[in-house]
Amino acid sequence: MSELRTDTITASDGTSPVTLTKQSAAKAWNNTSSDGTVINDSFNIASLTDIGTGQHQHNVTNSFSNATYVPTFSVDNNQYQQWTSDLTTTSWRTSNYSGSSFSDMGMRTVAHGDLA
Repeated sequence: MSELRTDTITASDGTSPVTLTKQSAAKAWNNTSSDGTVINDSFNIASLTDIGTGQHQHNVTNSFSNATYVPTFSVDNNQYQQWTSDLTTTSWRTSNYSGSSFSDMGMRTVAHGDLA
């Protein structure tokens, strides 16, 4: 049986990341504080903009190739309505609504698509 151990895998040019073939990996994700205003942990997220109660803009470090990528998210309380909107190549917005008002909640977001 063969065993492969490595710390880094790069493309043949020695610097580029390896291209995934027939696979997909999350291109951006984040986890926020319980009020949704502070990023606890993330990948390819430059910043989080608090637009208003229950509404946030997730700004990516590396742009998507177009605005047809797929961001999804969940919040701490499943009784809320939640949606993504306003996709651009550099950001998307999330909204949490309780049926009578917008509410801040902890969020977990992930986006799949191609980077520019």
